[in-house]
Amino acid sequence: MTANNQNKKTATTEKEIIEFVAKQRDFFKTGATKSYQSRIENLKKLKIALLKYETALHAALKKDLGKPEFEAYLSETGFCLLEISESISKLKRWMKPKWTLTSLLTQPGSSRIYYSPLGVNLIIAPYNYPVMLTFSPLITAIAAGNTAVIKTSELTPACSAVIRELISETFASEYIAYIEGEVKETTILLQQKFDHIFFTGSPRVGSIVMTAAAKNLTPVTLELGGKSPCIVHEDAKLDIAVKRIVSSKFLNAGQTCVAPDYVLVHKSVKQAFLDKLKERVISVYSEDASRSPDFARIVADNHFQRICGLIDPKKVLVGGQSDAKSRFIAPTVMHDVDITDEVMSEEIFGPVLPVLEYESLSEVFDIVDKLPQHPLACYLFSESSTIQQEIIDTIQSGNACINNCVFHAANPYLPFGGVGESGIGAYHGFHGFERFSHKKGVLKTATWIDIPLIYAPYGKKINILRKIMK
Repeated sequence: MTANNQNKKTATTEKEIIEFVAKQRDFFKTGATKSYQSRIENLKKLKIALLKYETALHAALKKDLGKPEFEAYLSETGFCLLEISESISKLKRWMKPKWTLTSLLTQPGSSRIYYSPLGVNLIIAPYNYPVMLTFSPLITAIAAGNTAVIKTSELTPACSAVIRELISETFASEYIAYIEGEVKETTILLQQKFDHIFFTGSPRVGSIVMTAAAKNLTPVTLELGGKSPCIVHEDAKLDIAVKRIVSSKFLNAGQTCVAPDYVLVHKSVKQAFLDKLKERVISVYSEDASRSPDFARIVADNHFQRICGLIDPKKVLVGGQSDAKSRFIAPTVMHDVDITDEVMSEEIFGPVLPVLEYESLSEVFDIVDKLPQHPLACYLFSESSTIQQEIIDTIQSGNACINNCVFHAANPYLPFGGVGESGIGAYHGFHGFERFSHKKGVLKTATWIDIPLIYAPYGKKINILRKIMK
């Protein structure tokens, strides 16, 4: 792929968008996407394409986000390859109708749940993980027997160019279509009638997507964000906690929806934690992180300015340096932070980690409750099973990790998604297959006998009915 091809960008017209959606609806009605063989073949085609374009995708991720190759493979291409392999190996089992119980009232009979594809899906991907958050939902859409229209972020033009070429080379547009453009084209897309919209992005835009979807009564999956707390209790193993927090927070320069947004550390271990945290940041990224080959960059100028505006120089423990030209913001830790500080007013989505202290768990619950929207994830470092259970039971979050951060999202056997303002619906693995399927309940009633209970004249049959339906 040439540099000129990567940078070429043309908008998709409204007429083209309408035609894409109409052709996909006609194609879906043929039933060509529904068979097990078709789904497996297309998953394998996508895997071959991802392997073929791996180098180009990694180069594009470096260009758009400064993403190191290790992070590009771990959280983008490798993640998708693993998810395809999982889908291929489990698909026959996923597709098989599931037997369920049959109530006494509906006997004699049998009951099963069938998984039928939703139809034509719109997948809108964000800028922070443009490869993974395009192909991960697409993998589950294909596995569930659907068609899909793809729209990536205009903030990652190099990645979008490679994704566009990969999709157009691998699939016919009546099956998987890539839409070129920006906000205008997204608006036109949202005006179309889809069978399901899968959106990953901010709560603000998620609200716009949901409002548009409501006009067509289109179901939505919204993978949004939130200020995810990381609690370091007094019995935490600090060395492990610090390593895992630094790794997960500064992955992709903090542009991760499930990154620990802030740390709540117990007062008794606060100073020791801060000392270790500072030491770890410097040892991993050096005194001058701009020279580190393992640290990404901010995606755009407006996001760079917004994140810089959240940093209070008086409270910086380590980091704080920035360079507008390269959109570099150093891994930054702020201490002595209060809930009223600007950095606590919104999801940071950048390499800035505020640290607050607490003495009792009631303070933790109060702080989390006062902050805007439910967290997408909650992290706890503690050796106490009692404390672990109390956090899980009390803090309402999309997901949680005990003694780790972020890695719950790498487990395809767990549903991944938010709660409340942090999202609607969950996916990954079988949970993604379910999300892109309609669970159709089917009751099959026997004909070898015909019980007259429900037929008129009713007479005193209600007495029998009362016994059955208690």
